[in-house]
Amino acid sequence: MGQKINPISNRLGIIRGWDSNWFGGDNYAEKLKEDSQIRVYLKARLAKAGISRIIIERTLKLITVTITTSRPGIIIGKGGQEVDKLKEELKKITGGKDIQINIFEIKKPELDAVIVAENIAKQIEGKIAYRRAVRMAISSSMRMGAEGIKVLVSGRLNGAEMARNEMFKEGRTPLHTLRADIDYYNAEALTKVGLIGIKVWICRGEKFGKQDLTPNFAKAKSKRRPASNNRKSRPRRKN
Repeated sequence: MGQKINPISNRLGIIRGWDSNWFGGDNYAEKLKEDSQIRVYLKARLAKAGISRIIIERTLKLITVTITTSRPGIIIGKGGQEVDKLKEELKKITGGKDIQINIFEIKKPELDAVIVAENIAKQIEGKIAYRRAVRMAISSSMRMGAEGIKVLVSGRLNGAEMARNEMFKEGRTPLHTLRADIDYYNAEALTKVGLIGIKVWICRGEKFGKQDLTPNFAKAKSKRRPASNNRKSRPRRKN
């Protein structure tokens, strides 16, 4: 089963959180459609920003959009001007609802399956040999600390008349181990001979114990104050 199912959906609620966090009643379909429109728009609007995840949270009066990216400067702009423009543009999609945008930088983009797969796709579209593009991506991911990576390239490779698949592996990618932190993405490269599919699995180690699945990527700080140790000790009576 682990070989067939999407490894991200298989680990939801265990070591991975959801990308949409809200409760919907009768207007559930409208909210779901709105989320899809926001993601499609941001992916097209910020195509060069290296976006990995777009997480949407909803309250009664506010929509919070969290973007994880390898190039936060492109999204923020000078003095935050681009963020303000994005808010106004997203308000048109959501019907004037208040928008809050949070941006988180990906420290190691070589360990992100979305960025790795899209980079391979761009190189293939730029007429770079697919074997070279894949091997460069694998070597950079392993060098940055990945425990394993697997890349599947499918389609009319090198312009062949018959489509075929080719797999590249290095390290370990245990798909059946639910505590294994495996990132996955499926990208497409548009070439003259048709679409080339690129699937990427990256194992970033294993996670043990209870995980923090909060979508804002910030660990909730405890508000409890530590017990005071400055209590004055009472003098003991001498017998």
